[in-house]
Amino acid sequence: NVIPLSPNSGLIEWVPDCDTLHALVRDYRESRKILLNIEHRLMLAMAPDYDNLPLMGKVEVFQHALANTTGQDLNKVLWLKSNNSEDWLVRRTNYTRSLGLMSMVGYVLGLGDRHPSNLMLHKHTGKIVHIDFGDCFEVAMQREKFPEKIPFRLTRMLTNAMEVSGFEGTFRFTCENVMRVMRDNKGSVMAMLEAFVHDPLINWRLLAPETKTKPSENAVNVAQLPPHAAQMMSGVVGMEVHHGTAASSLYSSQDEYQESLEAQPMPNLPSSVRPKYGSMHYSRLEAQLETSDQDNAAEVLNEKAVKVISRVQNKLTGRDFDPEQVLVVAEQVDKLICQATSRENLCQCYVGWCPFW
Repeated sequence: NVIPLSPNSGLIEWVPDCDTLHALVRDYRESRKILLNIEHRLMLAMAPDYDNLPLMGKVEVFQHALANTTGQDLNKVLWLKSNNSEDWLVRRTNYTRSLGLMSMVGYVLGLGDRHPSNLMLHKHTGKIVHIDFGDCFEVAMQREKFPEKIPFRLTRMLTNAMEVSGFEGTFRFTCENVMRVMRDNKGSVMAMLEAFVHDPLINWRLLAPETKTKPSENAVNVAQLPPHAAQMMSGVVGMEVHHGTAASSLYSSQDEYQESLEAQPMPNLPSSVRPKYGSMHYSRLEAQLETSDQDNAAEVLNEKAVKVISRVQNKLTGRDFDPEQVLVVAEQVDKLICQATSRENLCQCYVGWCPFW
């Protein structure tokens, strides 16, 4: 449960009786004097400049690390923490089903950043619990550095914990059932996600990050000014036109000058120029400019929201890989599993994601 206290703060309920996968693997390896980052050390020993290697070079180094480690840590943890074989079987089944369930739900939601500290294992039931839903709607796939290529986490350590059948047994069956249910009820899912997309707490993630240099406070673009302001800023008129002062060189009367101010919207001028146009008129112009900026931001947001909704809609109709081709549930799940287990995709993840686990 989450209790919002303000637009950018709130209280998050503590998840009881759960340990992160990172903590479980760390404790297991420490008890057996195994280096926590043994896989990463093997990769660096073979290729110190791993990040600069081409794709096929990364795949070779990645496979070298996997070949020289077992990846059985989570599998052993599930066994050691069970009271007996019957308890272990129940935990293993719960683990596999919950992993398949959240893999499909997370894929539709576009949930990323599934490193071992964002996945938790319940102590008593063995179910997988996900935390940190900040990177949703495929934000992690669109970031500039180390974009994720995988739809959900299905590394060898997670697969080994499913025992002999791996992801070909209960996991695949659960994924197909969950995806089928979501596709059959896509109307309800879309209605919920549309409200979530327009949530003001996550709007900033939908806006494309653009870094633009802000103009100096005293910088004025003369080309954007109305005629009377451009002439004043360019030095055509030597006298300053104050509010309530005649400007015979430009206008025949003060009324005509005032009407021109009200008819021509002014740009965002520096504070040193404001008195020349009247404080009340400038305040009104500032309000108009602020409203215009908000409208432009809303248009950008709506455009991003439409893309997000369209992407989710394609996932729920089997058009996520090719908009012109509708995949059945089994084919869709098979492609997702292939993507999630592809070593070409995993080797491109950043090291903190622990793709070798």
